[in-house]
Amino acid sequence: MTKARPSITIGLLWHSFSSDNLGVGALSESQVAICEAAALRAGADLRFIVFGTTGGRDYTPAGKNIRQGSHISLKQLVTGRSPFLRELEECDLVLDIGEGDSFADIYSKRRFRMQIATKFAVLAKRRPLILSPQTIGPFDRWSSRWVAKLIMGRCAHVFARDGLSAEYLRTVSLGDNMSEAIDVAFRLPYTKPTNERSEKCRIGLNVSGLLFSGGYEGGNQFGLTVDYPRLIRDLLTEWCGDKRNEVWLIPHVLSDLMPRDDDRVAIARLAAEFPVAHKAPDFMSPSEAKSFIASMDFVTGARMHACIAAFSSGVPVVPFSYSRKFNGLFNSLGYGWLADGKCMGNEEAKNMIVEGLQRRQELAEIIGKCQNIAEERLSRYEDSLYLTMKHIDSPSQAASGEVA
Repeated sequence: MTKARPSITIGLLWHSFSSDNLGVGALSESQVAICEAAALRAGADLRFIVFGTTGGRDYTPAGKNIRQGSHISLKQLVTGRSPFLRELEECDLVLDIGEGDSFADIYSKRRFRMQIATKFAVLAKRRPLILSPQTIGPFDRWSSRWVAKLIMGRCAHVFARDGLSAEYLRTVSLGDNMSEAIDVAFRLPYTKPTNERSEKCRIGLNVSGLLFSGGYEGGNQFGLTVDYPRLIRDLLTEWCGDKRNEVWLIPHVLSDLMPRDDDRVAIARLAAEFPVAHKAPDFMSPSEAKSFIASMDFVTGARMHACIAAFSSGVPVVPFSYSRKFNGLFNSLGYGWLADGKCMGNEEAKNMIVEGLQRRQELAEIIGKCQNIAEERLSRYEDSLYLTMKHIDSPSQAASGEVA
């Protein structure tokens, strides 16, 4: 008699298939693809329950058993009346990706409390908790460091997506419970461009509405040494003045409710100033955005997952870094072509981006080698999920915490 295939329910904590930030969506789409690959090897069927923020889109992968979980309320969690707690009991395993970089105390206190409370909830329900590849920290307050270490020490495993996060975990003596991987969005599915290419050089300029408006609070919130709006205008002045170029303004955050964060707001202003430039469409999914970015000859951008979309599809790219997450991730791959907005001046940043365009063939060759490193690290993460799935035969075993 043929043995039935095991069915495993995975909770996807701090993921989203509707976020207006396509970076969060890219993590979620890629996570499912990696889980499916591991499940195929383990001979298991998967279903997913998604817990996280929601937005105005819906790019849930077709043909997958994916259900949106209940809204998470901090008040309901504290009082024990949250439907999230009941839905956790359905899960055999919980993968927490922290929206990529939210497991830190550099944002609002409420955001950090939500990150902490939901992780404690999973552990209290005795479900295996894996922190999927993400930026860990920084934790500037001693209380944050203490509680973060307490949680991570109780996780089944912690995956850092960059060298800086991995080094931090070693300094707090969590090396035995940690592995360094890479951002899961390197596995984001996309449609490769056809061989038909324009005679012009297709330049993709991913404009960050957040940086263009000075941050959520304005007034250079991120402490840039670069005047970002001026840098973008200087690049457009040079590139749009050359008839050999075809310049595209590309959004990666499309939020009707947060105009300071919406890349399209900044792009609309720039398109009015530089009518020669083309506006990319309003993408309906992260995969659609990556497919479009893959058709460029060169890309520069300040949204990290727009840059990862270029990098992972082999497009020469010079990311504009405004956070250590850029430096940690790309430097861990041995890729030094970053325009660092926190230490460079405008002229130096512009020169690096322009030089990257001129040397794009060289950059493409470097990226080809770096892609092998990224794939090897994601394969290690997939292997870990495969072994975990092999050891989960039932919800009762998952509840005991018996995982690889």
